[in-house]
Amino acid sequence: MATSIEAVGDAGSARRPDEIAAGALHRINPARLNGVKGRPDLAAIGTMVWLASDLMFFAGLFAAYFTIQNVTDAQAAATGGTALFEWGHSLMNIPFTVTNTAVLVASSFTCQMGVFAAHRRQVSRTGSILNPLKWGLREWYILTFVMGAFFIGGQVFEYATLFSEGLTIYSDPYGSIFFLATGFHGLHVTGGLIAFVFVLGRTYLARTFTHEQYVSTECVSYYWHFVDVVWVALFFVIYLLPFLTY
Repeated sequence: MATSIEAVGDAGSARRPDEIAAGALHRINPARLNGVKGRPDLAAIGTMVWLASDLMFFAGLFAAYFTIQNVTDAQAAATGGTALFEWGHSLMNIPFTVTNTAVLVASSFTCQMGVFAAHRRQVSRTGSILNPLKWGLREWYILTFVMGAFFIGGQVFEYATLFSEGLTIYSDPYGSIFFLATGFHGLHVTGGLIAFVFVLGRTYLARTFTHEQYVSTECVSYYWHFVDVVWVALFFVIYLLPFLTY
């Protein structure tokens, strides 16, 4: 959870509250620059509460998925036909989805590296672009954005392929719950990409990296880790669990 971070000058020494921060045109309130020591930030707490409520939304989608699966499986067993979810799962390109999932999961690590850099107040790289050890917040968050965009592009490709095979949100109950669950998650990922653009834009527009910017960085990371964890659960239920069920 976000708390205060120590303001350091170019030489790495602690800055007095009455000093002008590096790059600033005027004095900045110490609370804005460093936060209040020992006091958690309300924005971070609010983000956690919001994500907890959002988790309930996805829990409802999981409940709907399993309910529809049980009903359609019972109907298939009664008629001796193929289960609807078994047919739907046969259309999935598992190797492609595994690759797409791996990229999204890896982006959670790059996002956290950006948070570590922000905690050090390292906004941009201090060495070669080819040396990730010298990267700052911008480089790590740009990479995370690219990986998230890759995931969305992969999801669009998957949707286009399934449409061509006759599976749509209107085709049957499986298509409805599949596109609702994965589609709402895709919207969450897109929202995260917009948040990355906002955070990165502030680093270019602001002369000084303040505690407020650090809190924004950390809140975005909370959200990104959340969408990653939700996708891992969706991936297991939709793409892997049917191998054990049918």
